[in-house]
Amino acid sequence: MNRLDVAIIDYGIGNLLSVQRGLEHCGATVNITSDTDEIMSASRVILPGVGAFANGMAELARLGLDEVVHNVAKQGTPLLGICLGMQMLLDESEEFGSTKGLGLISGRVIPVPSITADGQQQKIPHIGWNALVLSEGKTDFEGTVLENIEPGESVYFVHSFMADPDNPNHRIANCLYGDVPVAAVIGKDNILGCQFHPEKSGEVGLNVLRNFLNL
Repeated sequence: MNRLDVAIIDYGIGNLLSVQRGLEHCGATVNITSDTDEIMSASRVILPGVGAFANGMAELARLGLDEVVHNVAKQGTPLLGICLGMQMLLDESEEFGSTKGLGLISGRVIPVPSITADGQQQKIPHIGWNALVLSEGKTDFEGTVLENIEPGESVYFVHSFMADPDNPNHRIANCLYGDVPVAAVIGKDNILGCQFHPEKSGEVGLNVLRNFLNL
């Protein structure tokens, strides 16, 4: 199987073309598809997404793609969720009530705090470039999808909610928004998620996509 053969799941929600262009720049052959067989036969799968969690999960379920994503994960295919796609990997979200997620990484999606620990207001959504920092207990990014990326390098975020994995070992990297550690990259086995948009994050983002292709 060609590791550069990538399926981007098309469920009507996501910045598909820019993700496709980023992957093709890295040498991948990209198929934007909602076809079960095409997704299951790809060597890499990306779950993109923008907007509200409940809408994303509803569209996945309507097309039967929630089950397809579970099967991709079960067969060990590298799976990367981007932005909303990352959040949907978790158990549930608090956005507009409680909505069940895919449950591939244990945890919840919670609001990005609008007030820092010392009482300062901060703008929501979190929009713009922010630096990747090591999550607790980590000394570098080696052996992860951030390999050869240095702590302090910046990527581009647009979000109002954030992933909160139950297991701190599932946090590969954070960023700091005010004094709040936001999960920037999460991972468990073959399942990965980026809260930021690698396709909009310049050379650092392209390096993330290259690393994903090389897993």
